[in-house]
Amino acid sequence: MQKKRQFIPLVIFMVSYLLGGLYASAQEQVSKIHIKDLSIRDPYILADQQSQSYILYKSAPVKSKQGADASGVVAYRSTDLEYWEGPYVVYTTPPDNWIKGAVWAPEVHSYQGKYYLFATLNSDIEWKLQREGFPKYTFRGTQLFYADNPMGPFLPFEEKLPHTPMDRMALDGTLWVENGIPYLIYCHEWVQIEDGTLELVQLERDLSKTVGPSLTLFHASSAPWSTGSRHADGTLTYVTDGCFLYRTRTGKLLMIWSSFKAGSYAIGIAESTTGKLTGPWIQQEKLLFDQNGGHGMLFKTFDGRLMLTFHSPNSPSGEERAKIYEVIDTGNTLVLKD
Repeated sequence: MQKKRQFIPLVIFMVSYLLGGLYASAQEQVSKIHIKDLSIRDPYILADQQSQSYILYKSAPVKSKQGADASGVVAYRSTDLEYWEGPYVVYTTPPDNWIKGAVWAPEVHSYQGKYYLFATLNSDIEWKLQREGFPKYTFRGTQLFYADNPMGPFLPFEEKLPHTPMDRMALDGTLWVENGIPYLIYCHEWVQIEDGTLELVQLERDLSKTVGPSLTLFHASSAPWSTGSRHADGTLTYVTDGCFLYRTRTGKLLMIWSSFKAGSYAIGIAESTTGKLTGPWIQQEKLLFDQNGGHGMLFKTFDGRLMLTFHSPNSPSGEERAKIYEVIDTGNTLVLKD
């Protein structure tokens, strides 16, 4: 009887996995592409244990079931991190979602037996008069979607609303679990507040919504290397982008995040002095990468190597590619192996 009980969930999982693959492959003509030829911003790679393959997620325009143009997310598969098969459509923005514009920075996390897509949704709806020399103030926020399979289809929670506050221009949400409690860490954008921040908010156990208010962890200007950008009216603004958390082999809690150093996109490292999400957070002096590339994340290969992926160059548009480097965990910080 015990073997039978274990067999049934396995069958259900495999059926779900295959159906997810069928959903994805039915929507696109797939092909193989080398990583250097794949145009992408904000790359995110999931090392999927079940298929023993790496899944790279990318925002892209897609078609809805009715054949209409929609915003969405596609995935590429690889076994060697060099050649990738795809694209497979894994998410299409619902027509009745709170906003339906372009998707930014998709990332997928495995949590309690399901997979969760964290995506920044955009719109062209303006909620405030545009400031001269600044981008338009439009609705932008991180929203979570769920699936039984890393290849989707990812579906919205019932309310189809953002998990970040609707009155904030918020982006680049990521997941961290501390003492069994899930949290959303996201960026409050410089466009709205000039000096961008990293924010923390608790999530419900099923990730369906948030619990309580956000807590500001730090501002971009707290990092001496983040030099900001000067605008025509003299305003100095500081960017926070692409946060991702990692606990070192000695137990230190680090966060990699991106901003600009003397006009060059870069990846810095923040450190929690208490080892807890609430901090306080201090900025490490040495950057992880400072050569016009950023929005990084970390993953482990199936043979146990720690890897960093990010996009570089940051501009011009269309030239961005996913870079993948091996990283050394020193216990106190992270450094590129090569």
